[in-house]
Amino acid sequence: MRVQVDVAIIGGGPAGLAAAIACHDQGIQDILILERDRHLGGILQQCIHTGFGLHRFGEELTGPEYAHIFIDGVKDRNISYLLDTMVIEIRKDKIIYALNSEKGLIEIEAKAIILAMGCRERTRGAIQIPGDRPAGVYTAGMAQLLVNMEGYLPGKEIVILGSGDIGLIMARRLTWEGANVKMVCEIMPYSSGLARNIRQCLDDYDIPLLFNHTVVKVHGSKRLEGVTIAEVDSNRVPIPGSERYIECDTLLLSVGLLPENELSEGANVLLDEITGGPIVDEYRHTSVDGIFACGNVLHVHDLVDYVSEEAEIAARGVARYLKGDKSDSRISISHGAGIQYTVPHIISSRDEDVELFFRANGIYNDGMIQLTYGKDILYTKRYNHIVPGKMERIRIKKDILRQLDMEGNIRISWRQREDELSDEAHMYSLSTGM
Repeated sequence: MRVQVDVAIIGGGPAGLAAAIACHDQGIQDILILERDRHLGGILQQCIHTGFGLHRFGEELTGPEYAHIFIDGVKDRNISYLLDTMVIEIRKDKIIYALNSEKGLIEIEAKAIILAMGCRERTRGAIQIPGDRPAGVYTAGMAQLLVNMEGYLPGKEIVILGSGDIGLIMARRLTWEGANVKMVCEIMPYSSGLARNIRQCLDDYDIPLLFNHTVVKVHGSKRLEGVTIAEVDSNRVPIPGSERYIECDTLLLSVGLLPENELSEGANVLLDEITGGPIVDEYRHTSVDGIFACGNVLHVHDLVDYVSEEAEIAARGVARYLKGDKSDSRISISHGAGIQYTVPHIISSRDEDVELFFRANGIYNDGMIQLTYGKDILYTKRYNHIVPGKMERIRIKKDILRQLDMEGNIRISWRQREDELSDEAHMYSLSTGM
């Protein structure tokens, strides 16, 4: 079977759905969503807790409620989609090969492609915890699927390793189901989850959160019997003598998410070593002509509201690409002290304001974010507190971009308050309206 479309979207989760709707609303009619699951909606279908949509809709929705707003939007616009469809290859000439449960092998020729495959969880094998391979070791997302979708309780005496948002939410969810969540261990000196989830999911239920601790061994052969935890030093190496045995029948892993970019690599898309996602410009255009990326396949988001917003940015980029609009610049974005990564990586046009997303690489207090271009200070913004678990954003005005050379580098860094800018430099950033 051979198909020709204007836009093919790989993934029918929150990013893919929002991108499809935005493409349609930009005037693109021939759109095809390819989804490997039996349903649209992606991971949201198993996220039955509230907290979605606060930024976008101004109300607290469950994951399925949030997803169905976009599913209904796709159906109302008669956007085509294929379920039970596994994409097996994307070529850089925008030819897609996919396997469908009914149609068999499909060859899809697209004028543009949007990558929206999402991310997957890191497993025990990725972090190499010693011990046998007993039942009872799950990723937090798998436990969420078992409890919320299948109606199974994975265990009763539970230790959670990692303080990602899914792990925090599952600590509360399992407590509601009658399990005893003994503790959450976090190898870092800070949580990778949102502060509100620590308060609502751990503090409200008196579940201890141990920073600078990790699991160094699992015990048991057929079924997990317990784990040994240990404190770690500043290099995240277990401290001898700090080991402690914890009896439990279940270990949940919430130790990070990895963007699903095997297909991207097959299409020769350049990836960022830090995020694991594609290198993109402000329209989410990757290094391969006509291939765009958005959502968790690009970088892991803390809020689905931002995933939807970013998908709409990619859709605008696709519409611009299909119209033949060309880039007029290549201003790179680099990160300095205190910054883990930024998206986008490149600014290719100076026609619009650019929203810059970034994460800190640690907990910082009483300082500022600074954007510089060579020796010039473009922007400053004060922060009382900044943490890795929350994605931050700043807007670069197009009026500023138009004053810059077509090629150059904007650098984003963290500065402590005692390292103040001069009054003249600070007034410059204020006078630009940024």
